[in-house]
Amino acid sequence: MKELPKLLIVDDEKTQREGLRATLEDQYDVYLAEDVETAISLMEEEPFDVLLTDYKMPKKTGMELIVRAKNLSRPPICIMMTAYGSEDIAVEAMKHGADDYIPKGGLLLEDLEKKISRALKIQTLEVENADLRRRIDHKFGMESIIGESPAMQQVLKTVSLVAPSSANVLITGESGTGKELIAKALHQLSSRSANALVTVHCAGLSTTLLESELFGHEKGAYTGAHERRIGRFEQAHGGTMFLDEIGEIDGSTQIKLLRILGERTFERVGSNRTQKVDVRLVAATNQDLKALVDQGVFREDLYYRLKVVEIALPPLRERSGDILALAQKFLQEFARQNGKPVHEFSPQALQRLVEFSWPGNVRELRAAVERAVVFSTGKRIAPDDLPEALLGLDAPDEPAGKSGQPLSIRQSEKQIIKQALKKAKGNKTKAAELLEINRRTLHRKIAKWSIED
Repeated sequence: MKELPKLLIVDDEKTQREGLRATLEDQYDVYLAEDVETAISLMEEEPFDVLLTDYKMPKKTGMELIVRAKNLSRPPICIMMTAYGSEDIAVEAMKHGADDYIPKGGLLLEDLEKKISRALKIQTLEVENADLRRRIDHKFGMESIIGESPAMQQVLKTVSLVAPSSANVLITGESGTGKELIAKALHQLSSRSANALVTVHCAGLSTTLLESELFGHEKGAYTGAHERRIGRFEQAHGGTMFLDEIGEIDGSTQIKLLRILGERTFERVGSNRTQKVDVRLVAATNQDLKALVDQGVFREDLYYRLKVVEIALPPLRERSGDILALAQKFLQEFARQNGKPVHEFSPQALQRLVEFSWPGNVRELRAAVERAVVFSTGKRIAPDDLPEALLGLDAPDEPAGKSGQPLSIRQSEKQIIKQALKKAKGNKTKAAELLEINRRTLHRKIAKWSIED
């Protein structure tokens, strides 16, 4: 038997509540509440499909209830019942998240049923669209990650294998290597992608603020806590929580994370009420967590809970074969953003990009290309457009084509591949190693540029 949609009716008038239930209980699983606090308790215990609330009630109004309902991890459709002629209240309710309203005076039950039915159909369409987006994301979840070097190919292979599982993942690597991008790919390629990916940067927050951010707090839990707050874990229910810079959290927060990972429960700051949550945890750090464990700073049990699977991102200096592709991608992005006609790098500029050590990794390369686009005056990035740190390199000779003009980025890539093949004496495996790309990628590029053996 098909499960009926759950409907919560909130009205301080018993006759009104019971009358609505009698009318709607054949089509809906109806729950009743006589005030806002009771309604909030019911909504926090289980999800509802529809909330039908009166506006004027003792202590708190239906407007406050709708605001609270829309902050839930799975908000219901909210319909406000207003006194006849209260159009201003109805408009204000819509601004605060109400999906529809209906005059209470002279309430036409047929109209109410139509409004609820229409709202549920819209909700169903939104769910179907979210599922479609999830399937599209599943197909293209890694399209924004550039990585033809063997090291990055291994990372991408691991992501594709791990993403569909429920395993917790620890992403390690230097700052700027793209850990958040990998976390997004893990979420998009998972069965949770229709729900939220919630990101929290753990560094820079005090213990109290971090716990409030993660777990939420009750009104009056600490100075400045003027109202109840829903934490990030509740917001991520059914989805993925990404905790960046996990090595920065203190001991008490570590214990609470252990509980979530083990029991899937937590309490808001200032509350003794246990909340259940279903999240997949992805964490990232640029620190050596094992060393922190040995120093007694990070809990060993939490470390192994987080590190069910570890994905170690290589620094850019160890994947130099990806630099040209990344630089070209950033060039197109920033040229479009800044309305610049620039579309390629001079070979001298390319050589400087490849030879630089990039201590700030992909993030530093991105900033360098953005700066170069801003300073460019033509259709090509010249060495002088690049940051000063790159100008200290010895200037390579500018290669030229038959016309005497500098080579394009495509011609430069063809020339670099030819040089690698010559140095490897035609051995494609060795040439691929010199270029820091895999053999299949080299074969594809040889065919693309019609390079003769």
